Amino acid sequence: MLAKTLVIVESPAKAKTIGKFLGKNYTIKPSMGHVRDLPKSQFGVDVENNFEPRYITIRGKGEIVKELRAAAQKAQRVLLAPDPDREGEAIAWHLQHLLGLPDEAIRIEFNEITRNAIQEAVKKPRKIDQDRVDAQQARRILDRVVGYRLSPLLWRKVRKGLSAGRVQSVAVRLIVDREQEIEAFQPEEYWSLTAWLLPENEGEAFPARLVKYAGEDLNVKNEGEMESILHSLEGTTYVVAEVKQRERRKNPAAPFTTSTLQQEAYRKLNFTSRRTMQVAQQLYEGIDLGGGQGPVGLITYIRTDSTRVASVAQLEARDFLMERFGSEYVPEGLRQYKGRKDIQDAHEAIRPTSVWREPASLKNILTRDQFRLYNLIWERFVASQMQAAVMDTVTVDITAGPCLFRATGSVVKFPGFLKVYQEGRDGEDKDQEQRLPPLATGQTLKLQSLEPKQHFTQPPPRYTEATLVKTMEELGIGRPSTYAPTIETILQRGYVTREQKQFVPTELGRVVVALLKEHFPKIIDVEFTAHMEEQLDAIEAGKISWRQVLAEFYGPFEEVLEKAEAEIGTVEVPEEVSEEKCELCGRNLVVKMGRYGKFLACPGFPECRFTKPLLETIGVNCPECGGQIVARRTKRGRKFYGCQNYPRCTYVSWDKPTNQTCPRCGKRLVEKASRQGSRLVCPQKECGYVEEVRQAK
Repeated sequence: MLAKTLVIVESPAKAKTIGKFLGKNYTIKPSMGHVRDLPKSQFGVDVENNFEPRYITIRGKGEIVKELRAAAQKAQRVLLAPDPDREGEAIAWHLQHLLGLPDEAIRIEFNEITRNAIQEAVKKPRKIDQDRVDAQQARRILDRVVGYRLSPLLWRKVRKGLSAGRVQSVAVRLIVDREQEIEAFQPEEYWSLTAWLLPENEGEAFPARLVKYAGEDLNVKNEGEMESILHSLEGTTYVVAEVKQRERRKNPAAPFTTSTLQQEAYRKLNFTSRRTMQVAQQLYEGIDLGGGQGPVGLITYIRTDSTRVASVAQLEARDFLMERFGSEYVPEGLRQYKGRKDIQDAHEAIRPTSVWREPASLKNILTRDQFRLYNLIWERFVASQMQAAVMDTVTVDITAGPCLFRATGSVVKFPGFLKVYQEGRDGEDKDQEQRLPPLATGQTLKLQSLEPKQHFTQPPPRYTEATLVKTMEELGIGRPSTYAPTIETILQRGYVTREQKQFVPTELGRVVVALLKEHFPKIIDVEFTAHMEEQLDAIEAGKISWRQVLAEFYGPFEEVLEKAEAEIGTVEVPEEVSEEKCELCGRNLVVKMGRYGKFLACPGFPECRFTKPLLETIGVNCPECGGQIVARRTKRGRKFYGCQNYPRCTYVSWDKPTNQTCPRCGKRLVEKASRQGSRLVCPQKECGYVEEVRQAK
């Protein structure tokens, strides 16, 4: 007997969840992702024949295709249900060709894996969207052209095993350019002055910062100028000149897109982009919640740049808020969030599939990572549908001789969405909320102390995962599905390393970027790369032919490639020579960059293959055994610190240890990086000691 309907999805987890919703009249099979692609060992694109691609069944997928073909022949109807994006559309198109399916309404899509969404989707099959497929083909072929034409050039001219790519090369360029800005930065000295004041014999002192001197905005460049200001304040009276009170409304952040989820998960959970997407995929595809329910998709589709939310989800959120918090926390109308003008608005924002499924109820079911990410997504969505927070803010101007000081304070009058969630920030410059005592115009204040402080202007900060993803999104480089793999690639290729959560370019990364800038300026140009993304969007919208886009790119690219091949000589990547000798041939060992970081190797390779680990000492003794602390790297390239005597001594720290001890508890202090430079903190959380920020050099 023929099975009524065969539904093909990408993964076994997705198949299991969907099967529960559709019942015994449906057979659900996974394709295990893409089944057909360009060949790995060949170029696979016939440039002379209008860029016709040559697709082959991916190695290892033959049995899967055979099984799917047999199941399709037994079925009365076949529905293709990969993810609702370009990649998913392409998977469906390739399956249609491999299985010999008719050009009919066989494609279904859904934004969430819930009973209602799945049952509605199977009622509304459509034809495969060829424009969306063509946009994916254009991206795939563009990347193949750049990768297979440019990478071999790098192998011949620089080093074997290198790669170049439209998006990854621009990401490396951003990191290299930022490092060069930092290196070229010249710090400038400036001073600030804080007065600690209090009403006569009343309450605690409050801080007021000097903002004007002699009617001019403050610009104190050295200690001599500050001494002059301090001298002018001797014997002066501090008088309240003006008190401004106002009510400020603070609106919630939009629900998550792929980019903002990766940024916030990095800030709040310390998740890399890759880890965030792995865990989010699990939550999307379905988690077995027990009680005979079977797997349930907990969040909506995770690759999106839209902040749109379905009205049914918004209405459900309003009911939830009314019951949990009361009507004052529910805004008058449905909240709408404006996205960027170039977003693909086919999907919703990332949200829980049911707001009634509160994180606390799932804590004992989900893994730790799943719970933390789900909690973040749930809180962000709930807050996005809540009433604004209302703050009472006070600004007080205080005169003293030729000086004007300003004190600001704010108090939460109504918490609104802050009752549930507050958005994280990059860097340390968080809002400082403080209460000010009741003050009136003309009131005299008592000076408790003056606090002059020397500062130096700081260079722009290095990129973290959060700020790199944010910058790539703002510049239009890549799309939601590409951020995490791009970061993973540039780390694996050794173009950048991650140190104290910040990206630092390697010498190899600098050399490759310099070469590409000189000979392939368009490939590594931010605006050009963003323009190519716009072209892909135009293909998906049916406004332009994908073959035309490829033709316009390929002609000029091929000319530049031929010119570069003739002009570029062998490029040497400078090697750091160590004092250590090769134990086999006596040469000085050189520092090499490998998959897991730096190591020492004999320069006589391949005749001499001697290597040894590079132990980077930091001049600090181990607090447990007295041995030397050395910098090491994880398999993913993350830097950490451990004892040289491992495994005999197992001391380890993510933060850089120092020889200084905590004045409170005696523990060894560690160094943490911040935008202002670095600070010394006690690793004992209960202690909480933090030494004042030291200026970065």
